[in-house]
Amino acid sequence: MAKIARAFYLNTDVVQVAQDLLGKVLFTHFNDELTAGVIVETEAYCGATDKACHAYPNKRTKRTETMYQVGGTAYVYLIYGMHAMFNVVTNEAETADAVLVRAVEPVQGLEMMKKRRNLKTPGTNLTAGPAMLAKALGITTAHDKTDLLGECIWLEEGDKVYGSDEVVASTRVGIDYAEEDALLPWRFRVKGNKWCSKAK
Repeated sequence: MAKIARAFYLNTDVVQVAQDLLGKVLFTHFNDELTAGVIVETEAYCGATDKACHAYPNKRTKRTETMYQVGGTAYVYLIYGMHAMFNVVTNEAETADAVLVRAVEPVQGLEMMKKRRNLKTPGTNLTAGPAMLAKALGITTAHDKTDLLGECIWLEEGDKVYGSDEVVASTRVGIDYAEEDALLPWRFRVKGNKWCSKAK
């Protein structure tokens, strides 16, 4: 399959992109190791209007600067000083929108994923959460600002396109500080997929 083109990421509606990413396949290729997973859970963040977004209200810092890059750039940041979180920057350059990839269903490189996660007999805990999937796929903060049309991290079309009746929309995770924006239904999951994260 061909890599997803830049035009996909330039969509000005980050919420729509978050839904459209479901079913896409996220690939990483580091040190001759190829790993991949189908995206089954996402969250949308809008820098201009969304109090849950790092860049709200269009705030520029050393960390958020990546969000102002052109759509199709990786935004990877650290939480709790230890967990990398992989995001897909969307929209035109200078507009701080991004989608957090929260869970993937492994499809390639399972043994390497298990090794990276130090799990001998993993279940869904292998990639059913943003920190888990980043570690399993080998993504670290060193990959912040990576072009998603390059040779290290990229996305391809999957075998399935999900209709609205196959997607669950709910509130996002861990953003109680965002006041009324914490209630936005901007978390999207493939209905019934066991690889989605368990956070409510």
